[in-house]
Amino acid sequence: MLEFGELKRIPLREKWTKEATEFTPWLAEHIQMLGNALGMDLEIVDQEASVGDFSLDLLAQDLGSSRTVVIENQFNRTDHDHLGKLLTYAAGFDASIVIWISEEVRDEHRQAMEWLNQRTDTETQFFGVVLEILQIDDSNLALNFKLVVSPNEWQKSKKQKTPSTISPKSEKSEKYKSYFQVLIDELREKHNFTGARVGQPQNWYSFSSGIRGISYGVRFSQGGKVRAQVCIYQRERENRIELFDVLEKRKSEITANFGGSLVWERNAEKQESFIFIIHDGDIESSDSELEEIREWHTKNLLKLKEVFLPEIEQALETLA
Repeated sequence: MLEFGELKRIPLREKWTKEATEFTPWLAEHIQMLGNALGMDLEIVDQEASVGDFSLDLLAQDLGSSRTVVIENQFNRTDHDHLGKLLTYAAGFDASIVIWISEEVRDEHRQAMEWLNQRTDTETQFFGVVLEILQIDDSNLALNFKLVVSPNEWQKSKKQKTPSTISPKSEKSEKYKSYFQVLIDELREKHNFTGARVGQPQNWYSFSSGIRGISYGVRFSQGGKVRAQVCIYQRERENRIELFDVLEKRKSEITANFGGSLVWERNAEKQESFIFIIHDGDIESSDSELEEIREWHTKNLLKLKEVFLPEIEQALETLA
């Protein structure tokens, strides 16, 4: 006879007593758990971000597309008050991705978000997420972000141009999207490198490092070149240019550990600095050549993470 344990849902307040001062900071620290559930690489930009007299729980960015993300969470069931606030925050920050987290999504609010996904443009997406704490008998607790509302990509795609009206630029964008789709699928499934799931029609893609202000990335550049890179960029609360300077002092050791020629590009004025490696490549290359470029990107992204993550952590300790 098969025996099964009892699956129980634990109220969120048994884990976090206060939503604003306990749960929201926790979610900010563990944002990649939410990102993995949605297939995105999310990075926190700000907490309790102001919109007039209101404060958004979390302002974030989807690194794979650079789109602005607003996240509002609440204990118990969804209500009209939070729906109104969510739309206010989305408008105030001109957000492309809107995420509503709760213990239970009422049918009326599920319908409202689905209607918004159907009526808005292809760049705007609404997600409803149920957060569950689960336990089987007396086992350890398990946290589950359960996606209950998401954009219907087939419906959204109908709003895009028909094949007969696609421009050469759009065709090139589709090549980028196809290239990065295969790349991120391999990085996610074979190497656990990212939680991203959707390729974008652009010549670059960024991946979370798990540290605010730091990302890994790949890019097709002008002149038939491709890059794999570490990006160090300024945030309001972090002075990342100092981090770049600390790393650059160990340039010789880092280059030796990496085993290749690295380019160090300090851009204090643009608030973005890069450390990267270059290779020949173009999106218009043949399928076999693109596969070689993809293998090069994968190999060097993994190597950049292996070499730079401990260096970055050590540099942050030095600055602290």
